[in-house]
Amino acid sequence: MSNGQTLAASGGNTSAYGSGADRGTVEDAPKPSTPTRKPQPPKSENAITIAVSSRVLFNMEKEQRIFEEQGMEEYIKYQEEHETEPFSPGPAFSFVQALEAVNVQLRELYPSSEELFDVVLITNNHAYVGLRLINTINHHQLLIERFCMTGGKSPIGYLKAYHTNLYLSADSSKVREALEEGIAAATMFTPDKITEVSDVQLRVAFDGDAVLFSDESERIYKAHGLDKFFEHEKEHENRPLDHGPLKGFLEALGKLQKKFYDKGLRMDCPIRTYLVTARSAASSGARALKTLRSWGLEIDEALFLAGAPKGPMLEKIRPHLFFDDQMFHIEGAAELGTVACHVPYGIAQKVVNKGAKQAPN
Repeated sequence: MSNGQTLAASGGNTSAYGSGADRGTVEDAPKPSTPTRKPQPPKSENAITIAVSSRVLFNMEKEQRIFEEQGMEEYIKYQEEHETEPFSPGPAFSFVQALEAVNVQLRELYPSSEELFDVVLITNNHAYVGLRLINTINHHQLLIERFCMTGGKSPIGYLKAYHTNLYLSADSSKVREALEEGIAAATMFTPDKITEVSDVQLRVAFDGDAVLFSDESERIYKAHGLDKFFEHEKEHENRPLDHGPLKGFLEALGKLQKKFYDKGLRMDCPIRTYLVTARSAASSGARALKTLRSWGLEIDEALFLAGAPKGPMLEKIRPHLFFDDQMFHIEGAAELGTVACHVPYGIAQKVVNKGAKQAPN
């Protein structure tokens, strides 16, 4: 596994992207219509802004190897020579397609509203590489109008200017930098074979501790063991946990869900959220649910696994993204085809600085 990039080779299988089939549930569902005229992007201050790096939106493994083995100049030269050849989809591609499908329905229900998803391509690539990225976006008919190409400099400083609600990258150091700035962020990994996902319903799964919630309880477990953890949770059951790095993103999803609920579409909402936690329901689940309720946030489904592997459950859910703070859960999810995003936050993290050169991202 290469740090901050892939759990396995990502070059071959793209059958899950844009497949239009979620086996047994959405295969016969009507597909969102593609507008013949691109709608204008919403103003950043009104939108739910998702910033993605070029290496998670598209498969750039070959180009990454050229950079690592031959350097920046050969990398730029190769990109220029191949700028008419579109990149194939990367791990964030289906997620972005799902965001656009939700926007289609929101525009139909609220034609004048700018409360929409807005995808921004954030990359430290050279501007010359932008021509190939633009050609690729047009080839795949994605509605991405905002680009930020920083020519080798870290793009993190621009995230706040874009009012970013979530940043997804293949570079773990940039993700840590974003989290330190208070921006929800995660490192994306690519499974060897990605499970087909729904193209009519956006599905996002979250771990609880150190993702939606702070790592307060996890610190008790790490320091004193499981029994003390259960005692602590029972004692503090009615005291809400502090927020974690992804709480704001769940809040943003809930805000858009409510717009569908207000139109009587709760059961047909194109956004669905999941809590997938290693907590036990009877011993420590109440505090998690009471915390969400105290925040005024709903979660559509809650799975308390009592330490069981998360991968098999995620295989059934088929989320576009799964967020967790622990790599063994990320690896277990990816082994069964889930696109998993590591949130490097809290007591479980071991920060290792490998001193690697800055890669285009």
